[in-house]
Amino acid sequence: STRVRSSAASDVYKRQDRLREECGVFGIFGHPDAAAITALGLHALQHRGQEATGIVTFDGARFHSERRLGLVGDAFSDERVIANLPGASAIGHNRYSTTGETVLRNVQPLFSEITGGGFAVCHNGNLTNGLSLREALIRDGAICQSTSDTEVILHLVARSRKNRFIDRFIDALRQIEGAYALVGITNKKIVGARDPLGIRPLVLGELDGKYLLASETCALDIIGARHVRDVKNGEVVVITQEGIESHFPFPRQPMRPCIFEYIYFSRPDSIVNGRPIYTLRKAMGVELAREAPARADVVVPVPDSGVPAALGFAQESGVPYELGIIRNHYVGRTFIEPTQSIRALGVRMKHSANRAVVAGQRIVLVDDSIVRGTTSVKIVRMMREAGASEVHFRISSPPIRFPDFYGIDTVSYTHLRAHETGR
Repeated sequence: STRVRSSAASDVYKRQDRLREECGVFGIFGHPDAAAITALGLHALQHRGQEATGIVTFDGARFHSERRLGLVGDAFSDERVIANLPGASAIGHNRYSTTGETVLRNVQPLFSEITGGGFAVCHNGNLTNGLSLREALIRDGAICQSTSDTEVILHLVARSRKNRFIDRFIDALRQIEGAYALVGITNKKIVGARDPLGIRPLVLGELDGKYLLASETCALDIIGARHVRDVKNGEVVVITQEGIESHFPFPRQPMRPCIFEYIYFSRPDSIVNGRPIYTLRKAMGVELAREAPARADVVVPVPDSGVPAALGFAQESGVPYELGIIRNHYVGRTFIEPTQSIRALGVRMKHSANRAVVAGQRIVLVDDSIVRGTTSVKIVRMMREAGASEVHFRISSPPIRFPDFYGIDTVSYTHLRAHETGR
């Protein structure tokens, strides 16, 4: 399944020179403003996926769904859309696709009627055995409506012979492999689950006495919710009118979270696995200055993800920190025909040199990571064209030498600059 996925995604990845963000999940139980709160939570998690967004609610009698391509603000800013999502329980999802094309039928949450009522689920991560499970299900007569690996979970829950829903849900989890943070909704409960290694984050919060689940604590902050705790690796959380119950259906293992949640994916103001992301990234810059110092006049971050590390580098090295690159935050899909001459200007649409800071200076460029390296080359060239006398490039993450099949779109080692150089 890994080989198939790598081949199918290679054309997409060739257009990328950054690690692509993860998906974001959110769910709240028993709150009268469930849909509006979920939309706000998804807005805070927008950085984790910009391709599509969706919300499913339950009003005590019926499920309601709104799933759309594009950004949260475009999908849910209209009060009429929120009004079409009645109910006191809701789950939501922001999508960046790691399996399945970007079409409406793949937009989550995915919903199905199963024995005992409706069930909708949304997923952050990637199931490494998703393709083999899907093929087995189809051979056995299952009809798949999407190409997302998340749909496999719906089928496994529906086909389980267990009596209680939670046992059926756990039965499904025992059959999947890979990385997942799941949030689901039924007629009576919200469920959440985190994979046995805790690769993807999931947190538990509380708002007005009602419990909620989210990918990051920044989604709690935007609605004024209290961070109760992280969902533990291998834990299944069930939220009902009676409160919270936890299940640990897997043998306990040491946590092995994805390092790029700390380096790149999570928002700087989030706390992941008990660690403040901003503080961690700044500390990486401090260590970078110790391990790879440079004789320079100014430290320049590659915005926005390189900013905390650059601040740490500057403070440790004593070299002044300046905004030598200005980011345009309003770059979307361009309407300009992507000819080669226009593609060459792509990096300038997003980043522009601040000549007043750069000209005549020895600069240290600090970024969080290098994937293919093509954008890094363009930014260094831009600095030289702006008059920098020297450009020293420093990266706060370890070298990315091998692909990741747990939900990050590094599809082939041949695309990775660190693998090519062996450094």
